[in-house]
Amino acid sequence: MAASASQSPKLEEIAVGGLVFRARTAGDGDRLVILLHGFPQTSYMWRHVLGPLADAGHRVIAPDQRGYSPGARPEPVAAYGLDALTGDVVGLAEALGHDRFDVVGHDWGGAIAWGVAARYPDRVRSMTAVATPHPTALVEAVGLPSGDQARRSSYMGLFAAEPGTAESVLLGEGEGSLRSLYEKWGLVGDDDAAGDVDEYVRVLSEPGALTAALNWYRRGFEWAAIEAVTVPVLYIWGSEDVALGREAAELTEKYVEGPYRFVEFEGVSHWTVEHARDRLLAEIQNHLAST
Repeated sequence: MAASASQSPKLEEIAVGGLVFRARTAGDGDRLVILLHGFPQTSYMWRHVLGPLADAGHRVIAPDQRGYSPGARPEPVAAYGLDALTGDVVGLAEALGHDRFDVVGHDWGGAIAWGVAARYPDRVRSMTAVATPHPTALVEAVGLPSGDQARRSSYMGLFAAEPGTAESVLLGEGEGSLRSLYEKWGLVGDDDAAGDVDEYVRVLSEPGALTAALNWYRRGFEWAAIEAVTVPVLYIWGSEDVALGREAAELTEKYVEGPYRFVEFEGVSHWTVEHARDRLLAEIQNHLAST
């Protein structure tokens, strides 16, 4: 489903707290919807989602998050903690003149969505997590006797290692490189996805970009402390997700105290936006309408 010509996304730069975020935006409605990408992607992943949401009357923004935007790429690992990453989202909304907003996140963007909803319930009208369970549910699942989620999350050990360790592997060639990850994790499978990989590799090959993106993992221990969420939640999970398994998905309900709907996309991988876009859009639209 492509964006209509009248609502085609445009690139903007938005200043927040001394940083400048590159963002794709569409629409001019009164209700702000913020779309958050994960690793190893950028706001480019949302380019076909912005238009339809704008056509529905919303103002929509998909930022390149901290570390991914050239103007928002601080060097210290300490700059990529929970306070900073959730604060960026609230700051973007305020910069656009909105006190309240809806947030949709995939992968790490989903973790940010959970964090923002837990920490700023008065600001978040609704949240949608795509693929990502509540972070505390994920930590709980990693410790289960089955070992399933622990195996799925084993790659995080490399990503969270001292700066320079994962970078030397991912920016190399062949098996284990950044480009090969997209195929190993199941994104590549059609012509559009192959073009997507070129764009993501281009951005993450910029000076300091991959280190900044990996710094999210290096501060990842903080995410185990996120509280339960009280705002209306839609959680969409694909049954073929190689990184985030069923145990964490089903445990997530424990950490939601408000209205909650869990939707399983049977046969869909981690890359829900690319492989089930029409159904995903319908679910998000319904969730927004219900809140």
